[in-house]
Amino acid sequence: MHGHPFDRTMWHPQVAEFAPGRRVLAPDLRGYGASPVTPGSTPLARFAADLEELLDALDIRTCVVAGLSMGGQIAMECYDRLGPERVRGLVLADTFPDPETPQGGRARNAMADRLLSEGMRGYADEVLEKMVAPDAHPDVKAHVHRMMTATRPEGAAAALRGRAERPDYRPLLAGATVPALIVVGADDAYTPVSDAESMHALLPDSTLRIIDGASHLPNLERPEEFNRALGEFLARLDEES
Repeated sequence: MHGHPFDRTMWHPQVAEFAPGRRVLAPDLRGYGASPVTPGSTPLARFAADLEELLDALDIRTCVVAGLSMGGQIAMECYDRLGPERVRGLVLADTFPDPETPQGGRARNAMADRLLSEGMRGYADEVLEKMVAPDAHPDVKAHVHRMMTATRPEGAAAALRGRAERPDYRPLLAGATVPALIVVGADDAYTPVSDAESMHALLPDSTLRIIDGASHLPNLERPEEFNRALGEFLARLDEES
């Protein structure tokens, strides 16, 4: 699951690396990319229900669920919904499990109002060099900016309002019975390394990988390092299955 306000093309380096040998799904989340928009509020539980419907439609009984940022929180919601019988591993990248605070909820709703009134470009210009490191490759910067400006404000706003009501996933992670890979960019200002370390301490069976030279999107900024960490994790799951 991609982050906000991106789309499935965020995962291009991983699809290219792993699809030749594995079945890889990288859907556009509701309200993003080519998926339909639901105005109002889209809670994380709705995104997880969408994924369950997609898995059912494709007759996929078990999977590894990976998500970055908002997508990581959706991955946690998916694990809560589907359980270890169906989710055999979690990949949580540049995300955190804490519940939304009152201040954070107000900020998300205010941003939703702003996106609806102003559109996406001003926001994209402001946050680009927090999403990726300032010295990221120009092609990566252009890709990230393009994803943000192509996102429809109604979809982005609905997701923001849904996340403003985000629950606490820490008890869920503390009781997780499947292996997890935690990945974070060393220079991530949105979800710093300390957040990843806290998740690592919570999860009974987790591996933490810190990607140097990356900010909030290490899968795009440092795809070789990200893919190496993901490949090693999937190989471990294969051996244990």
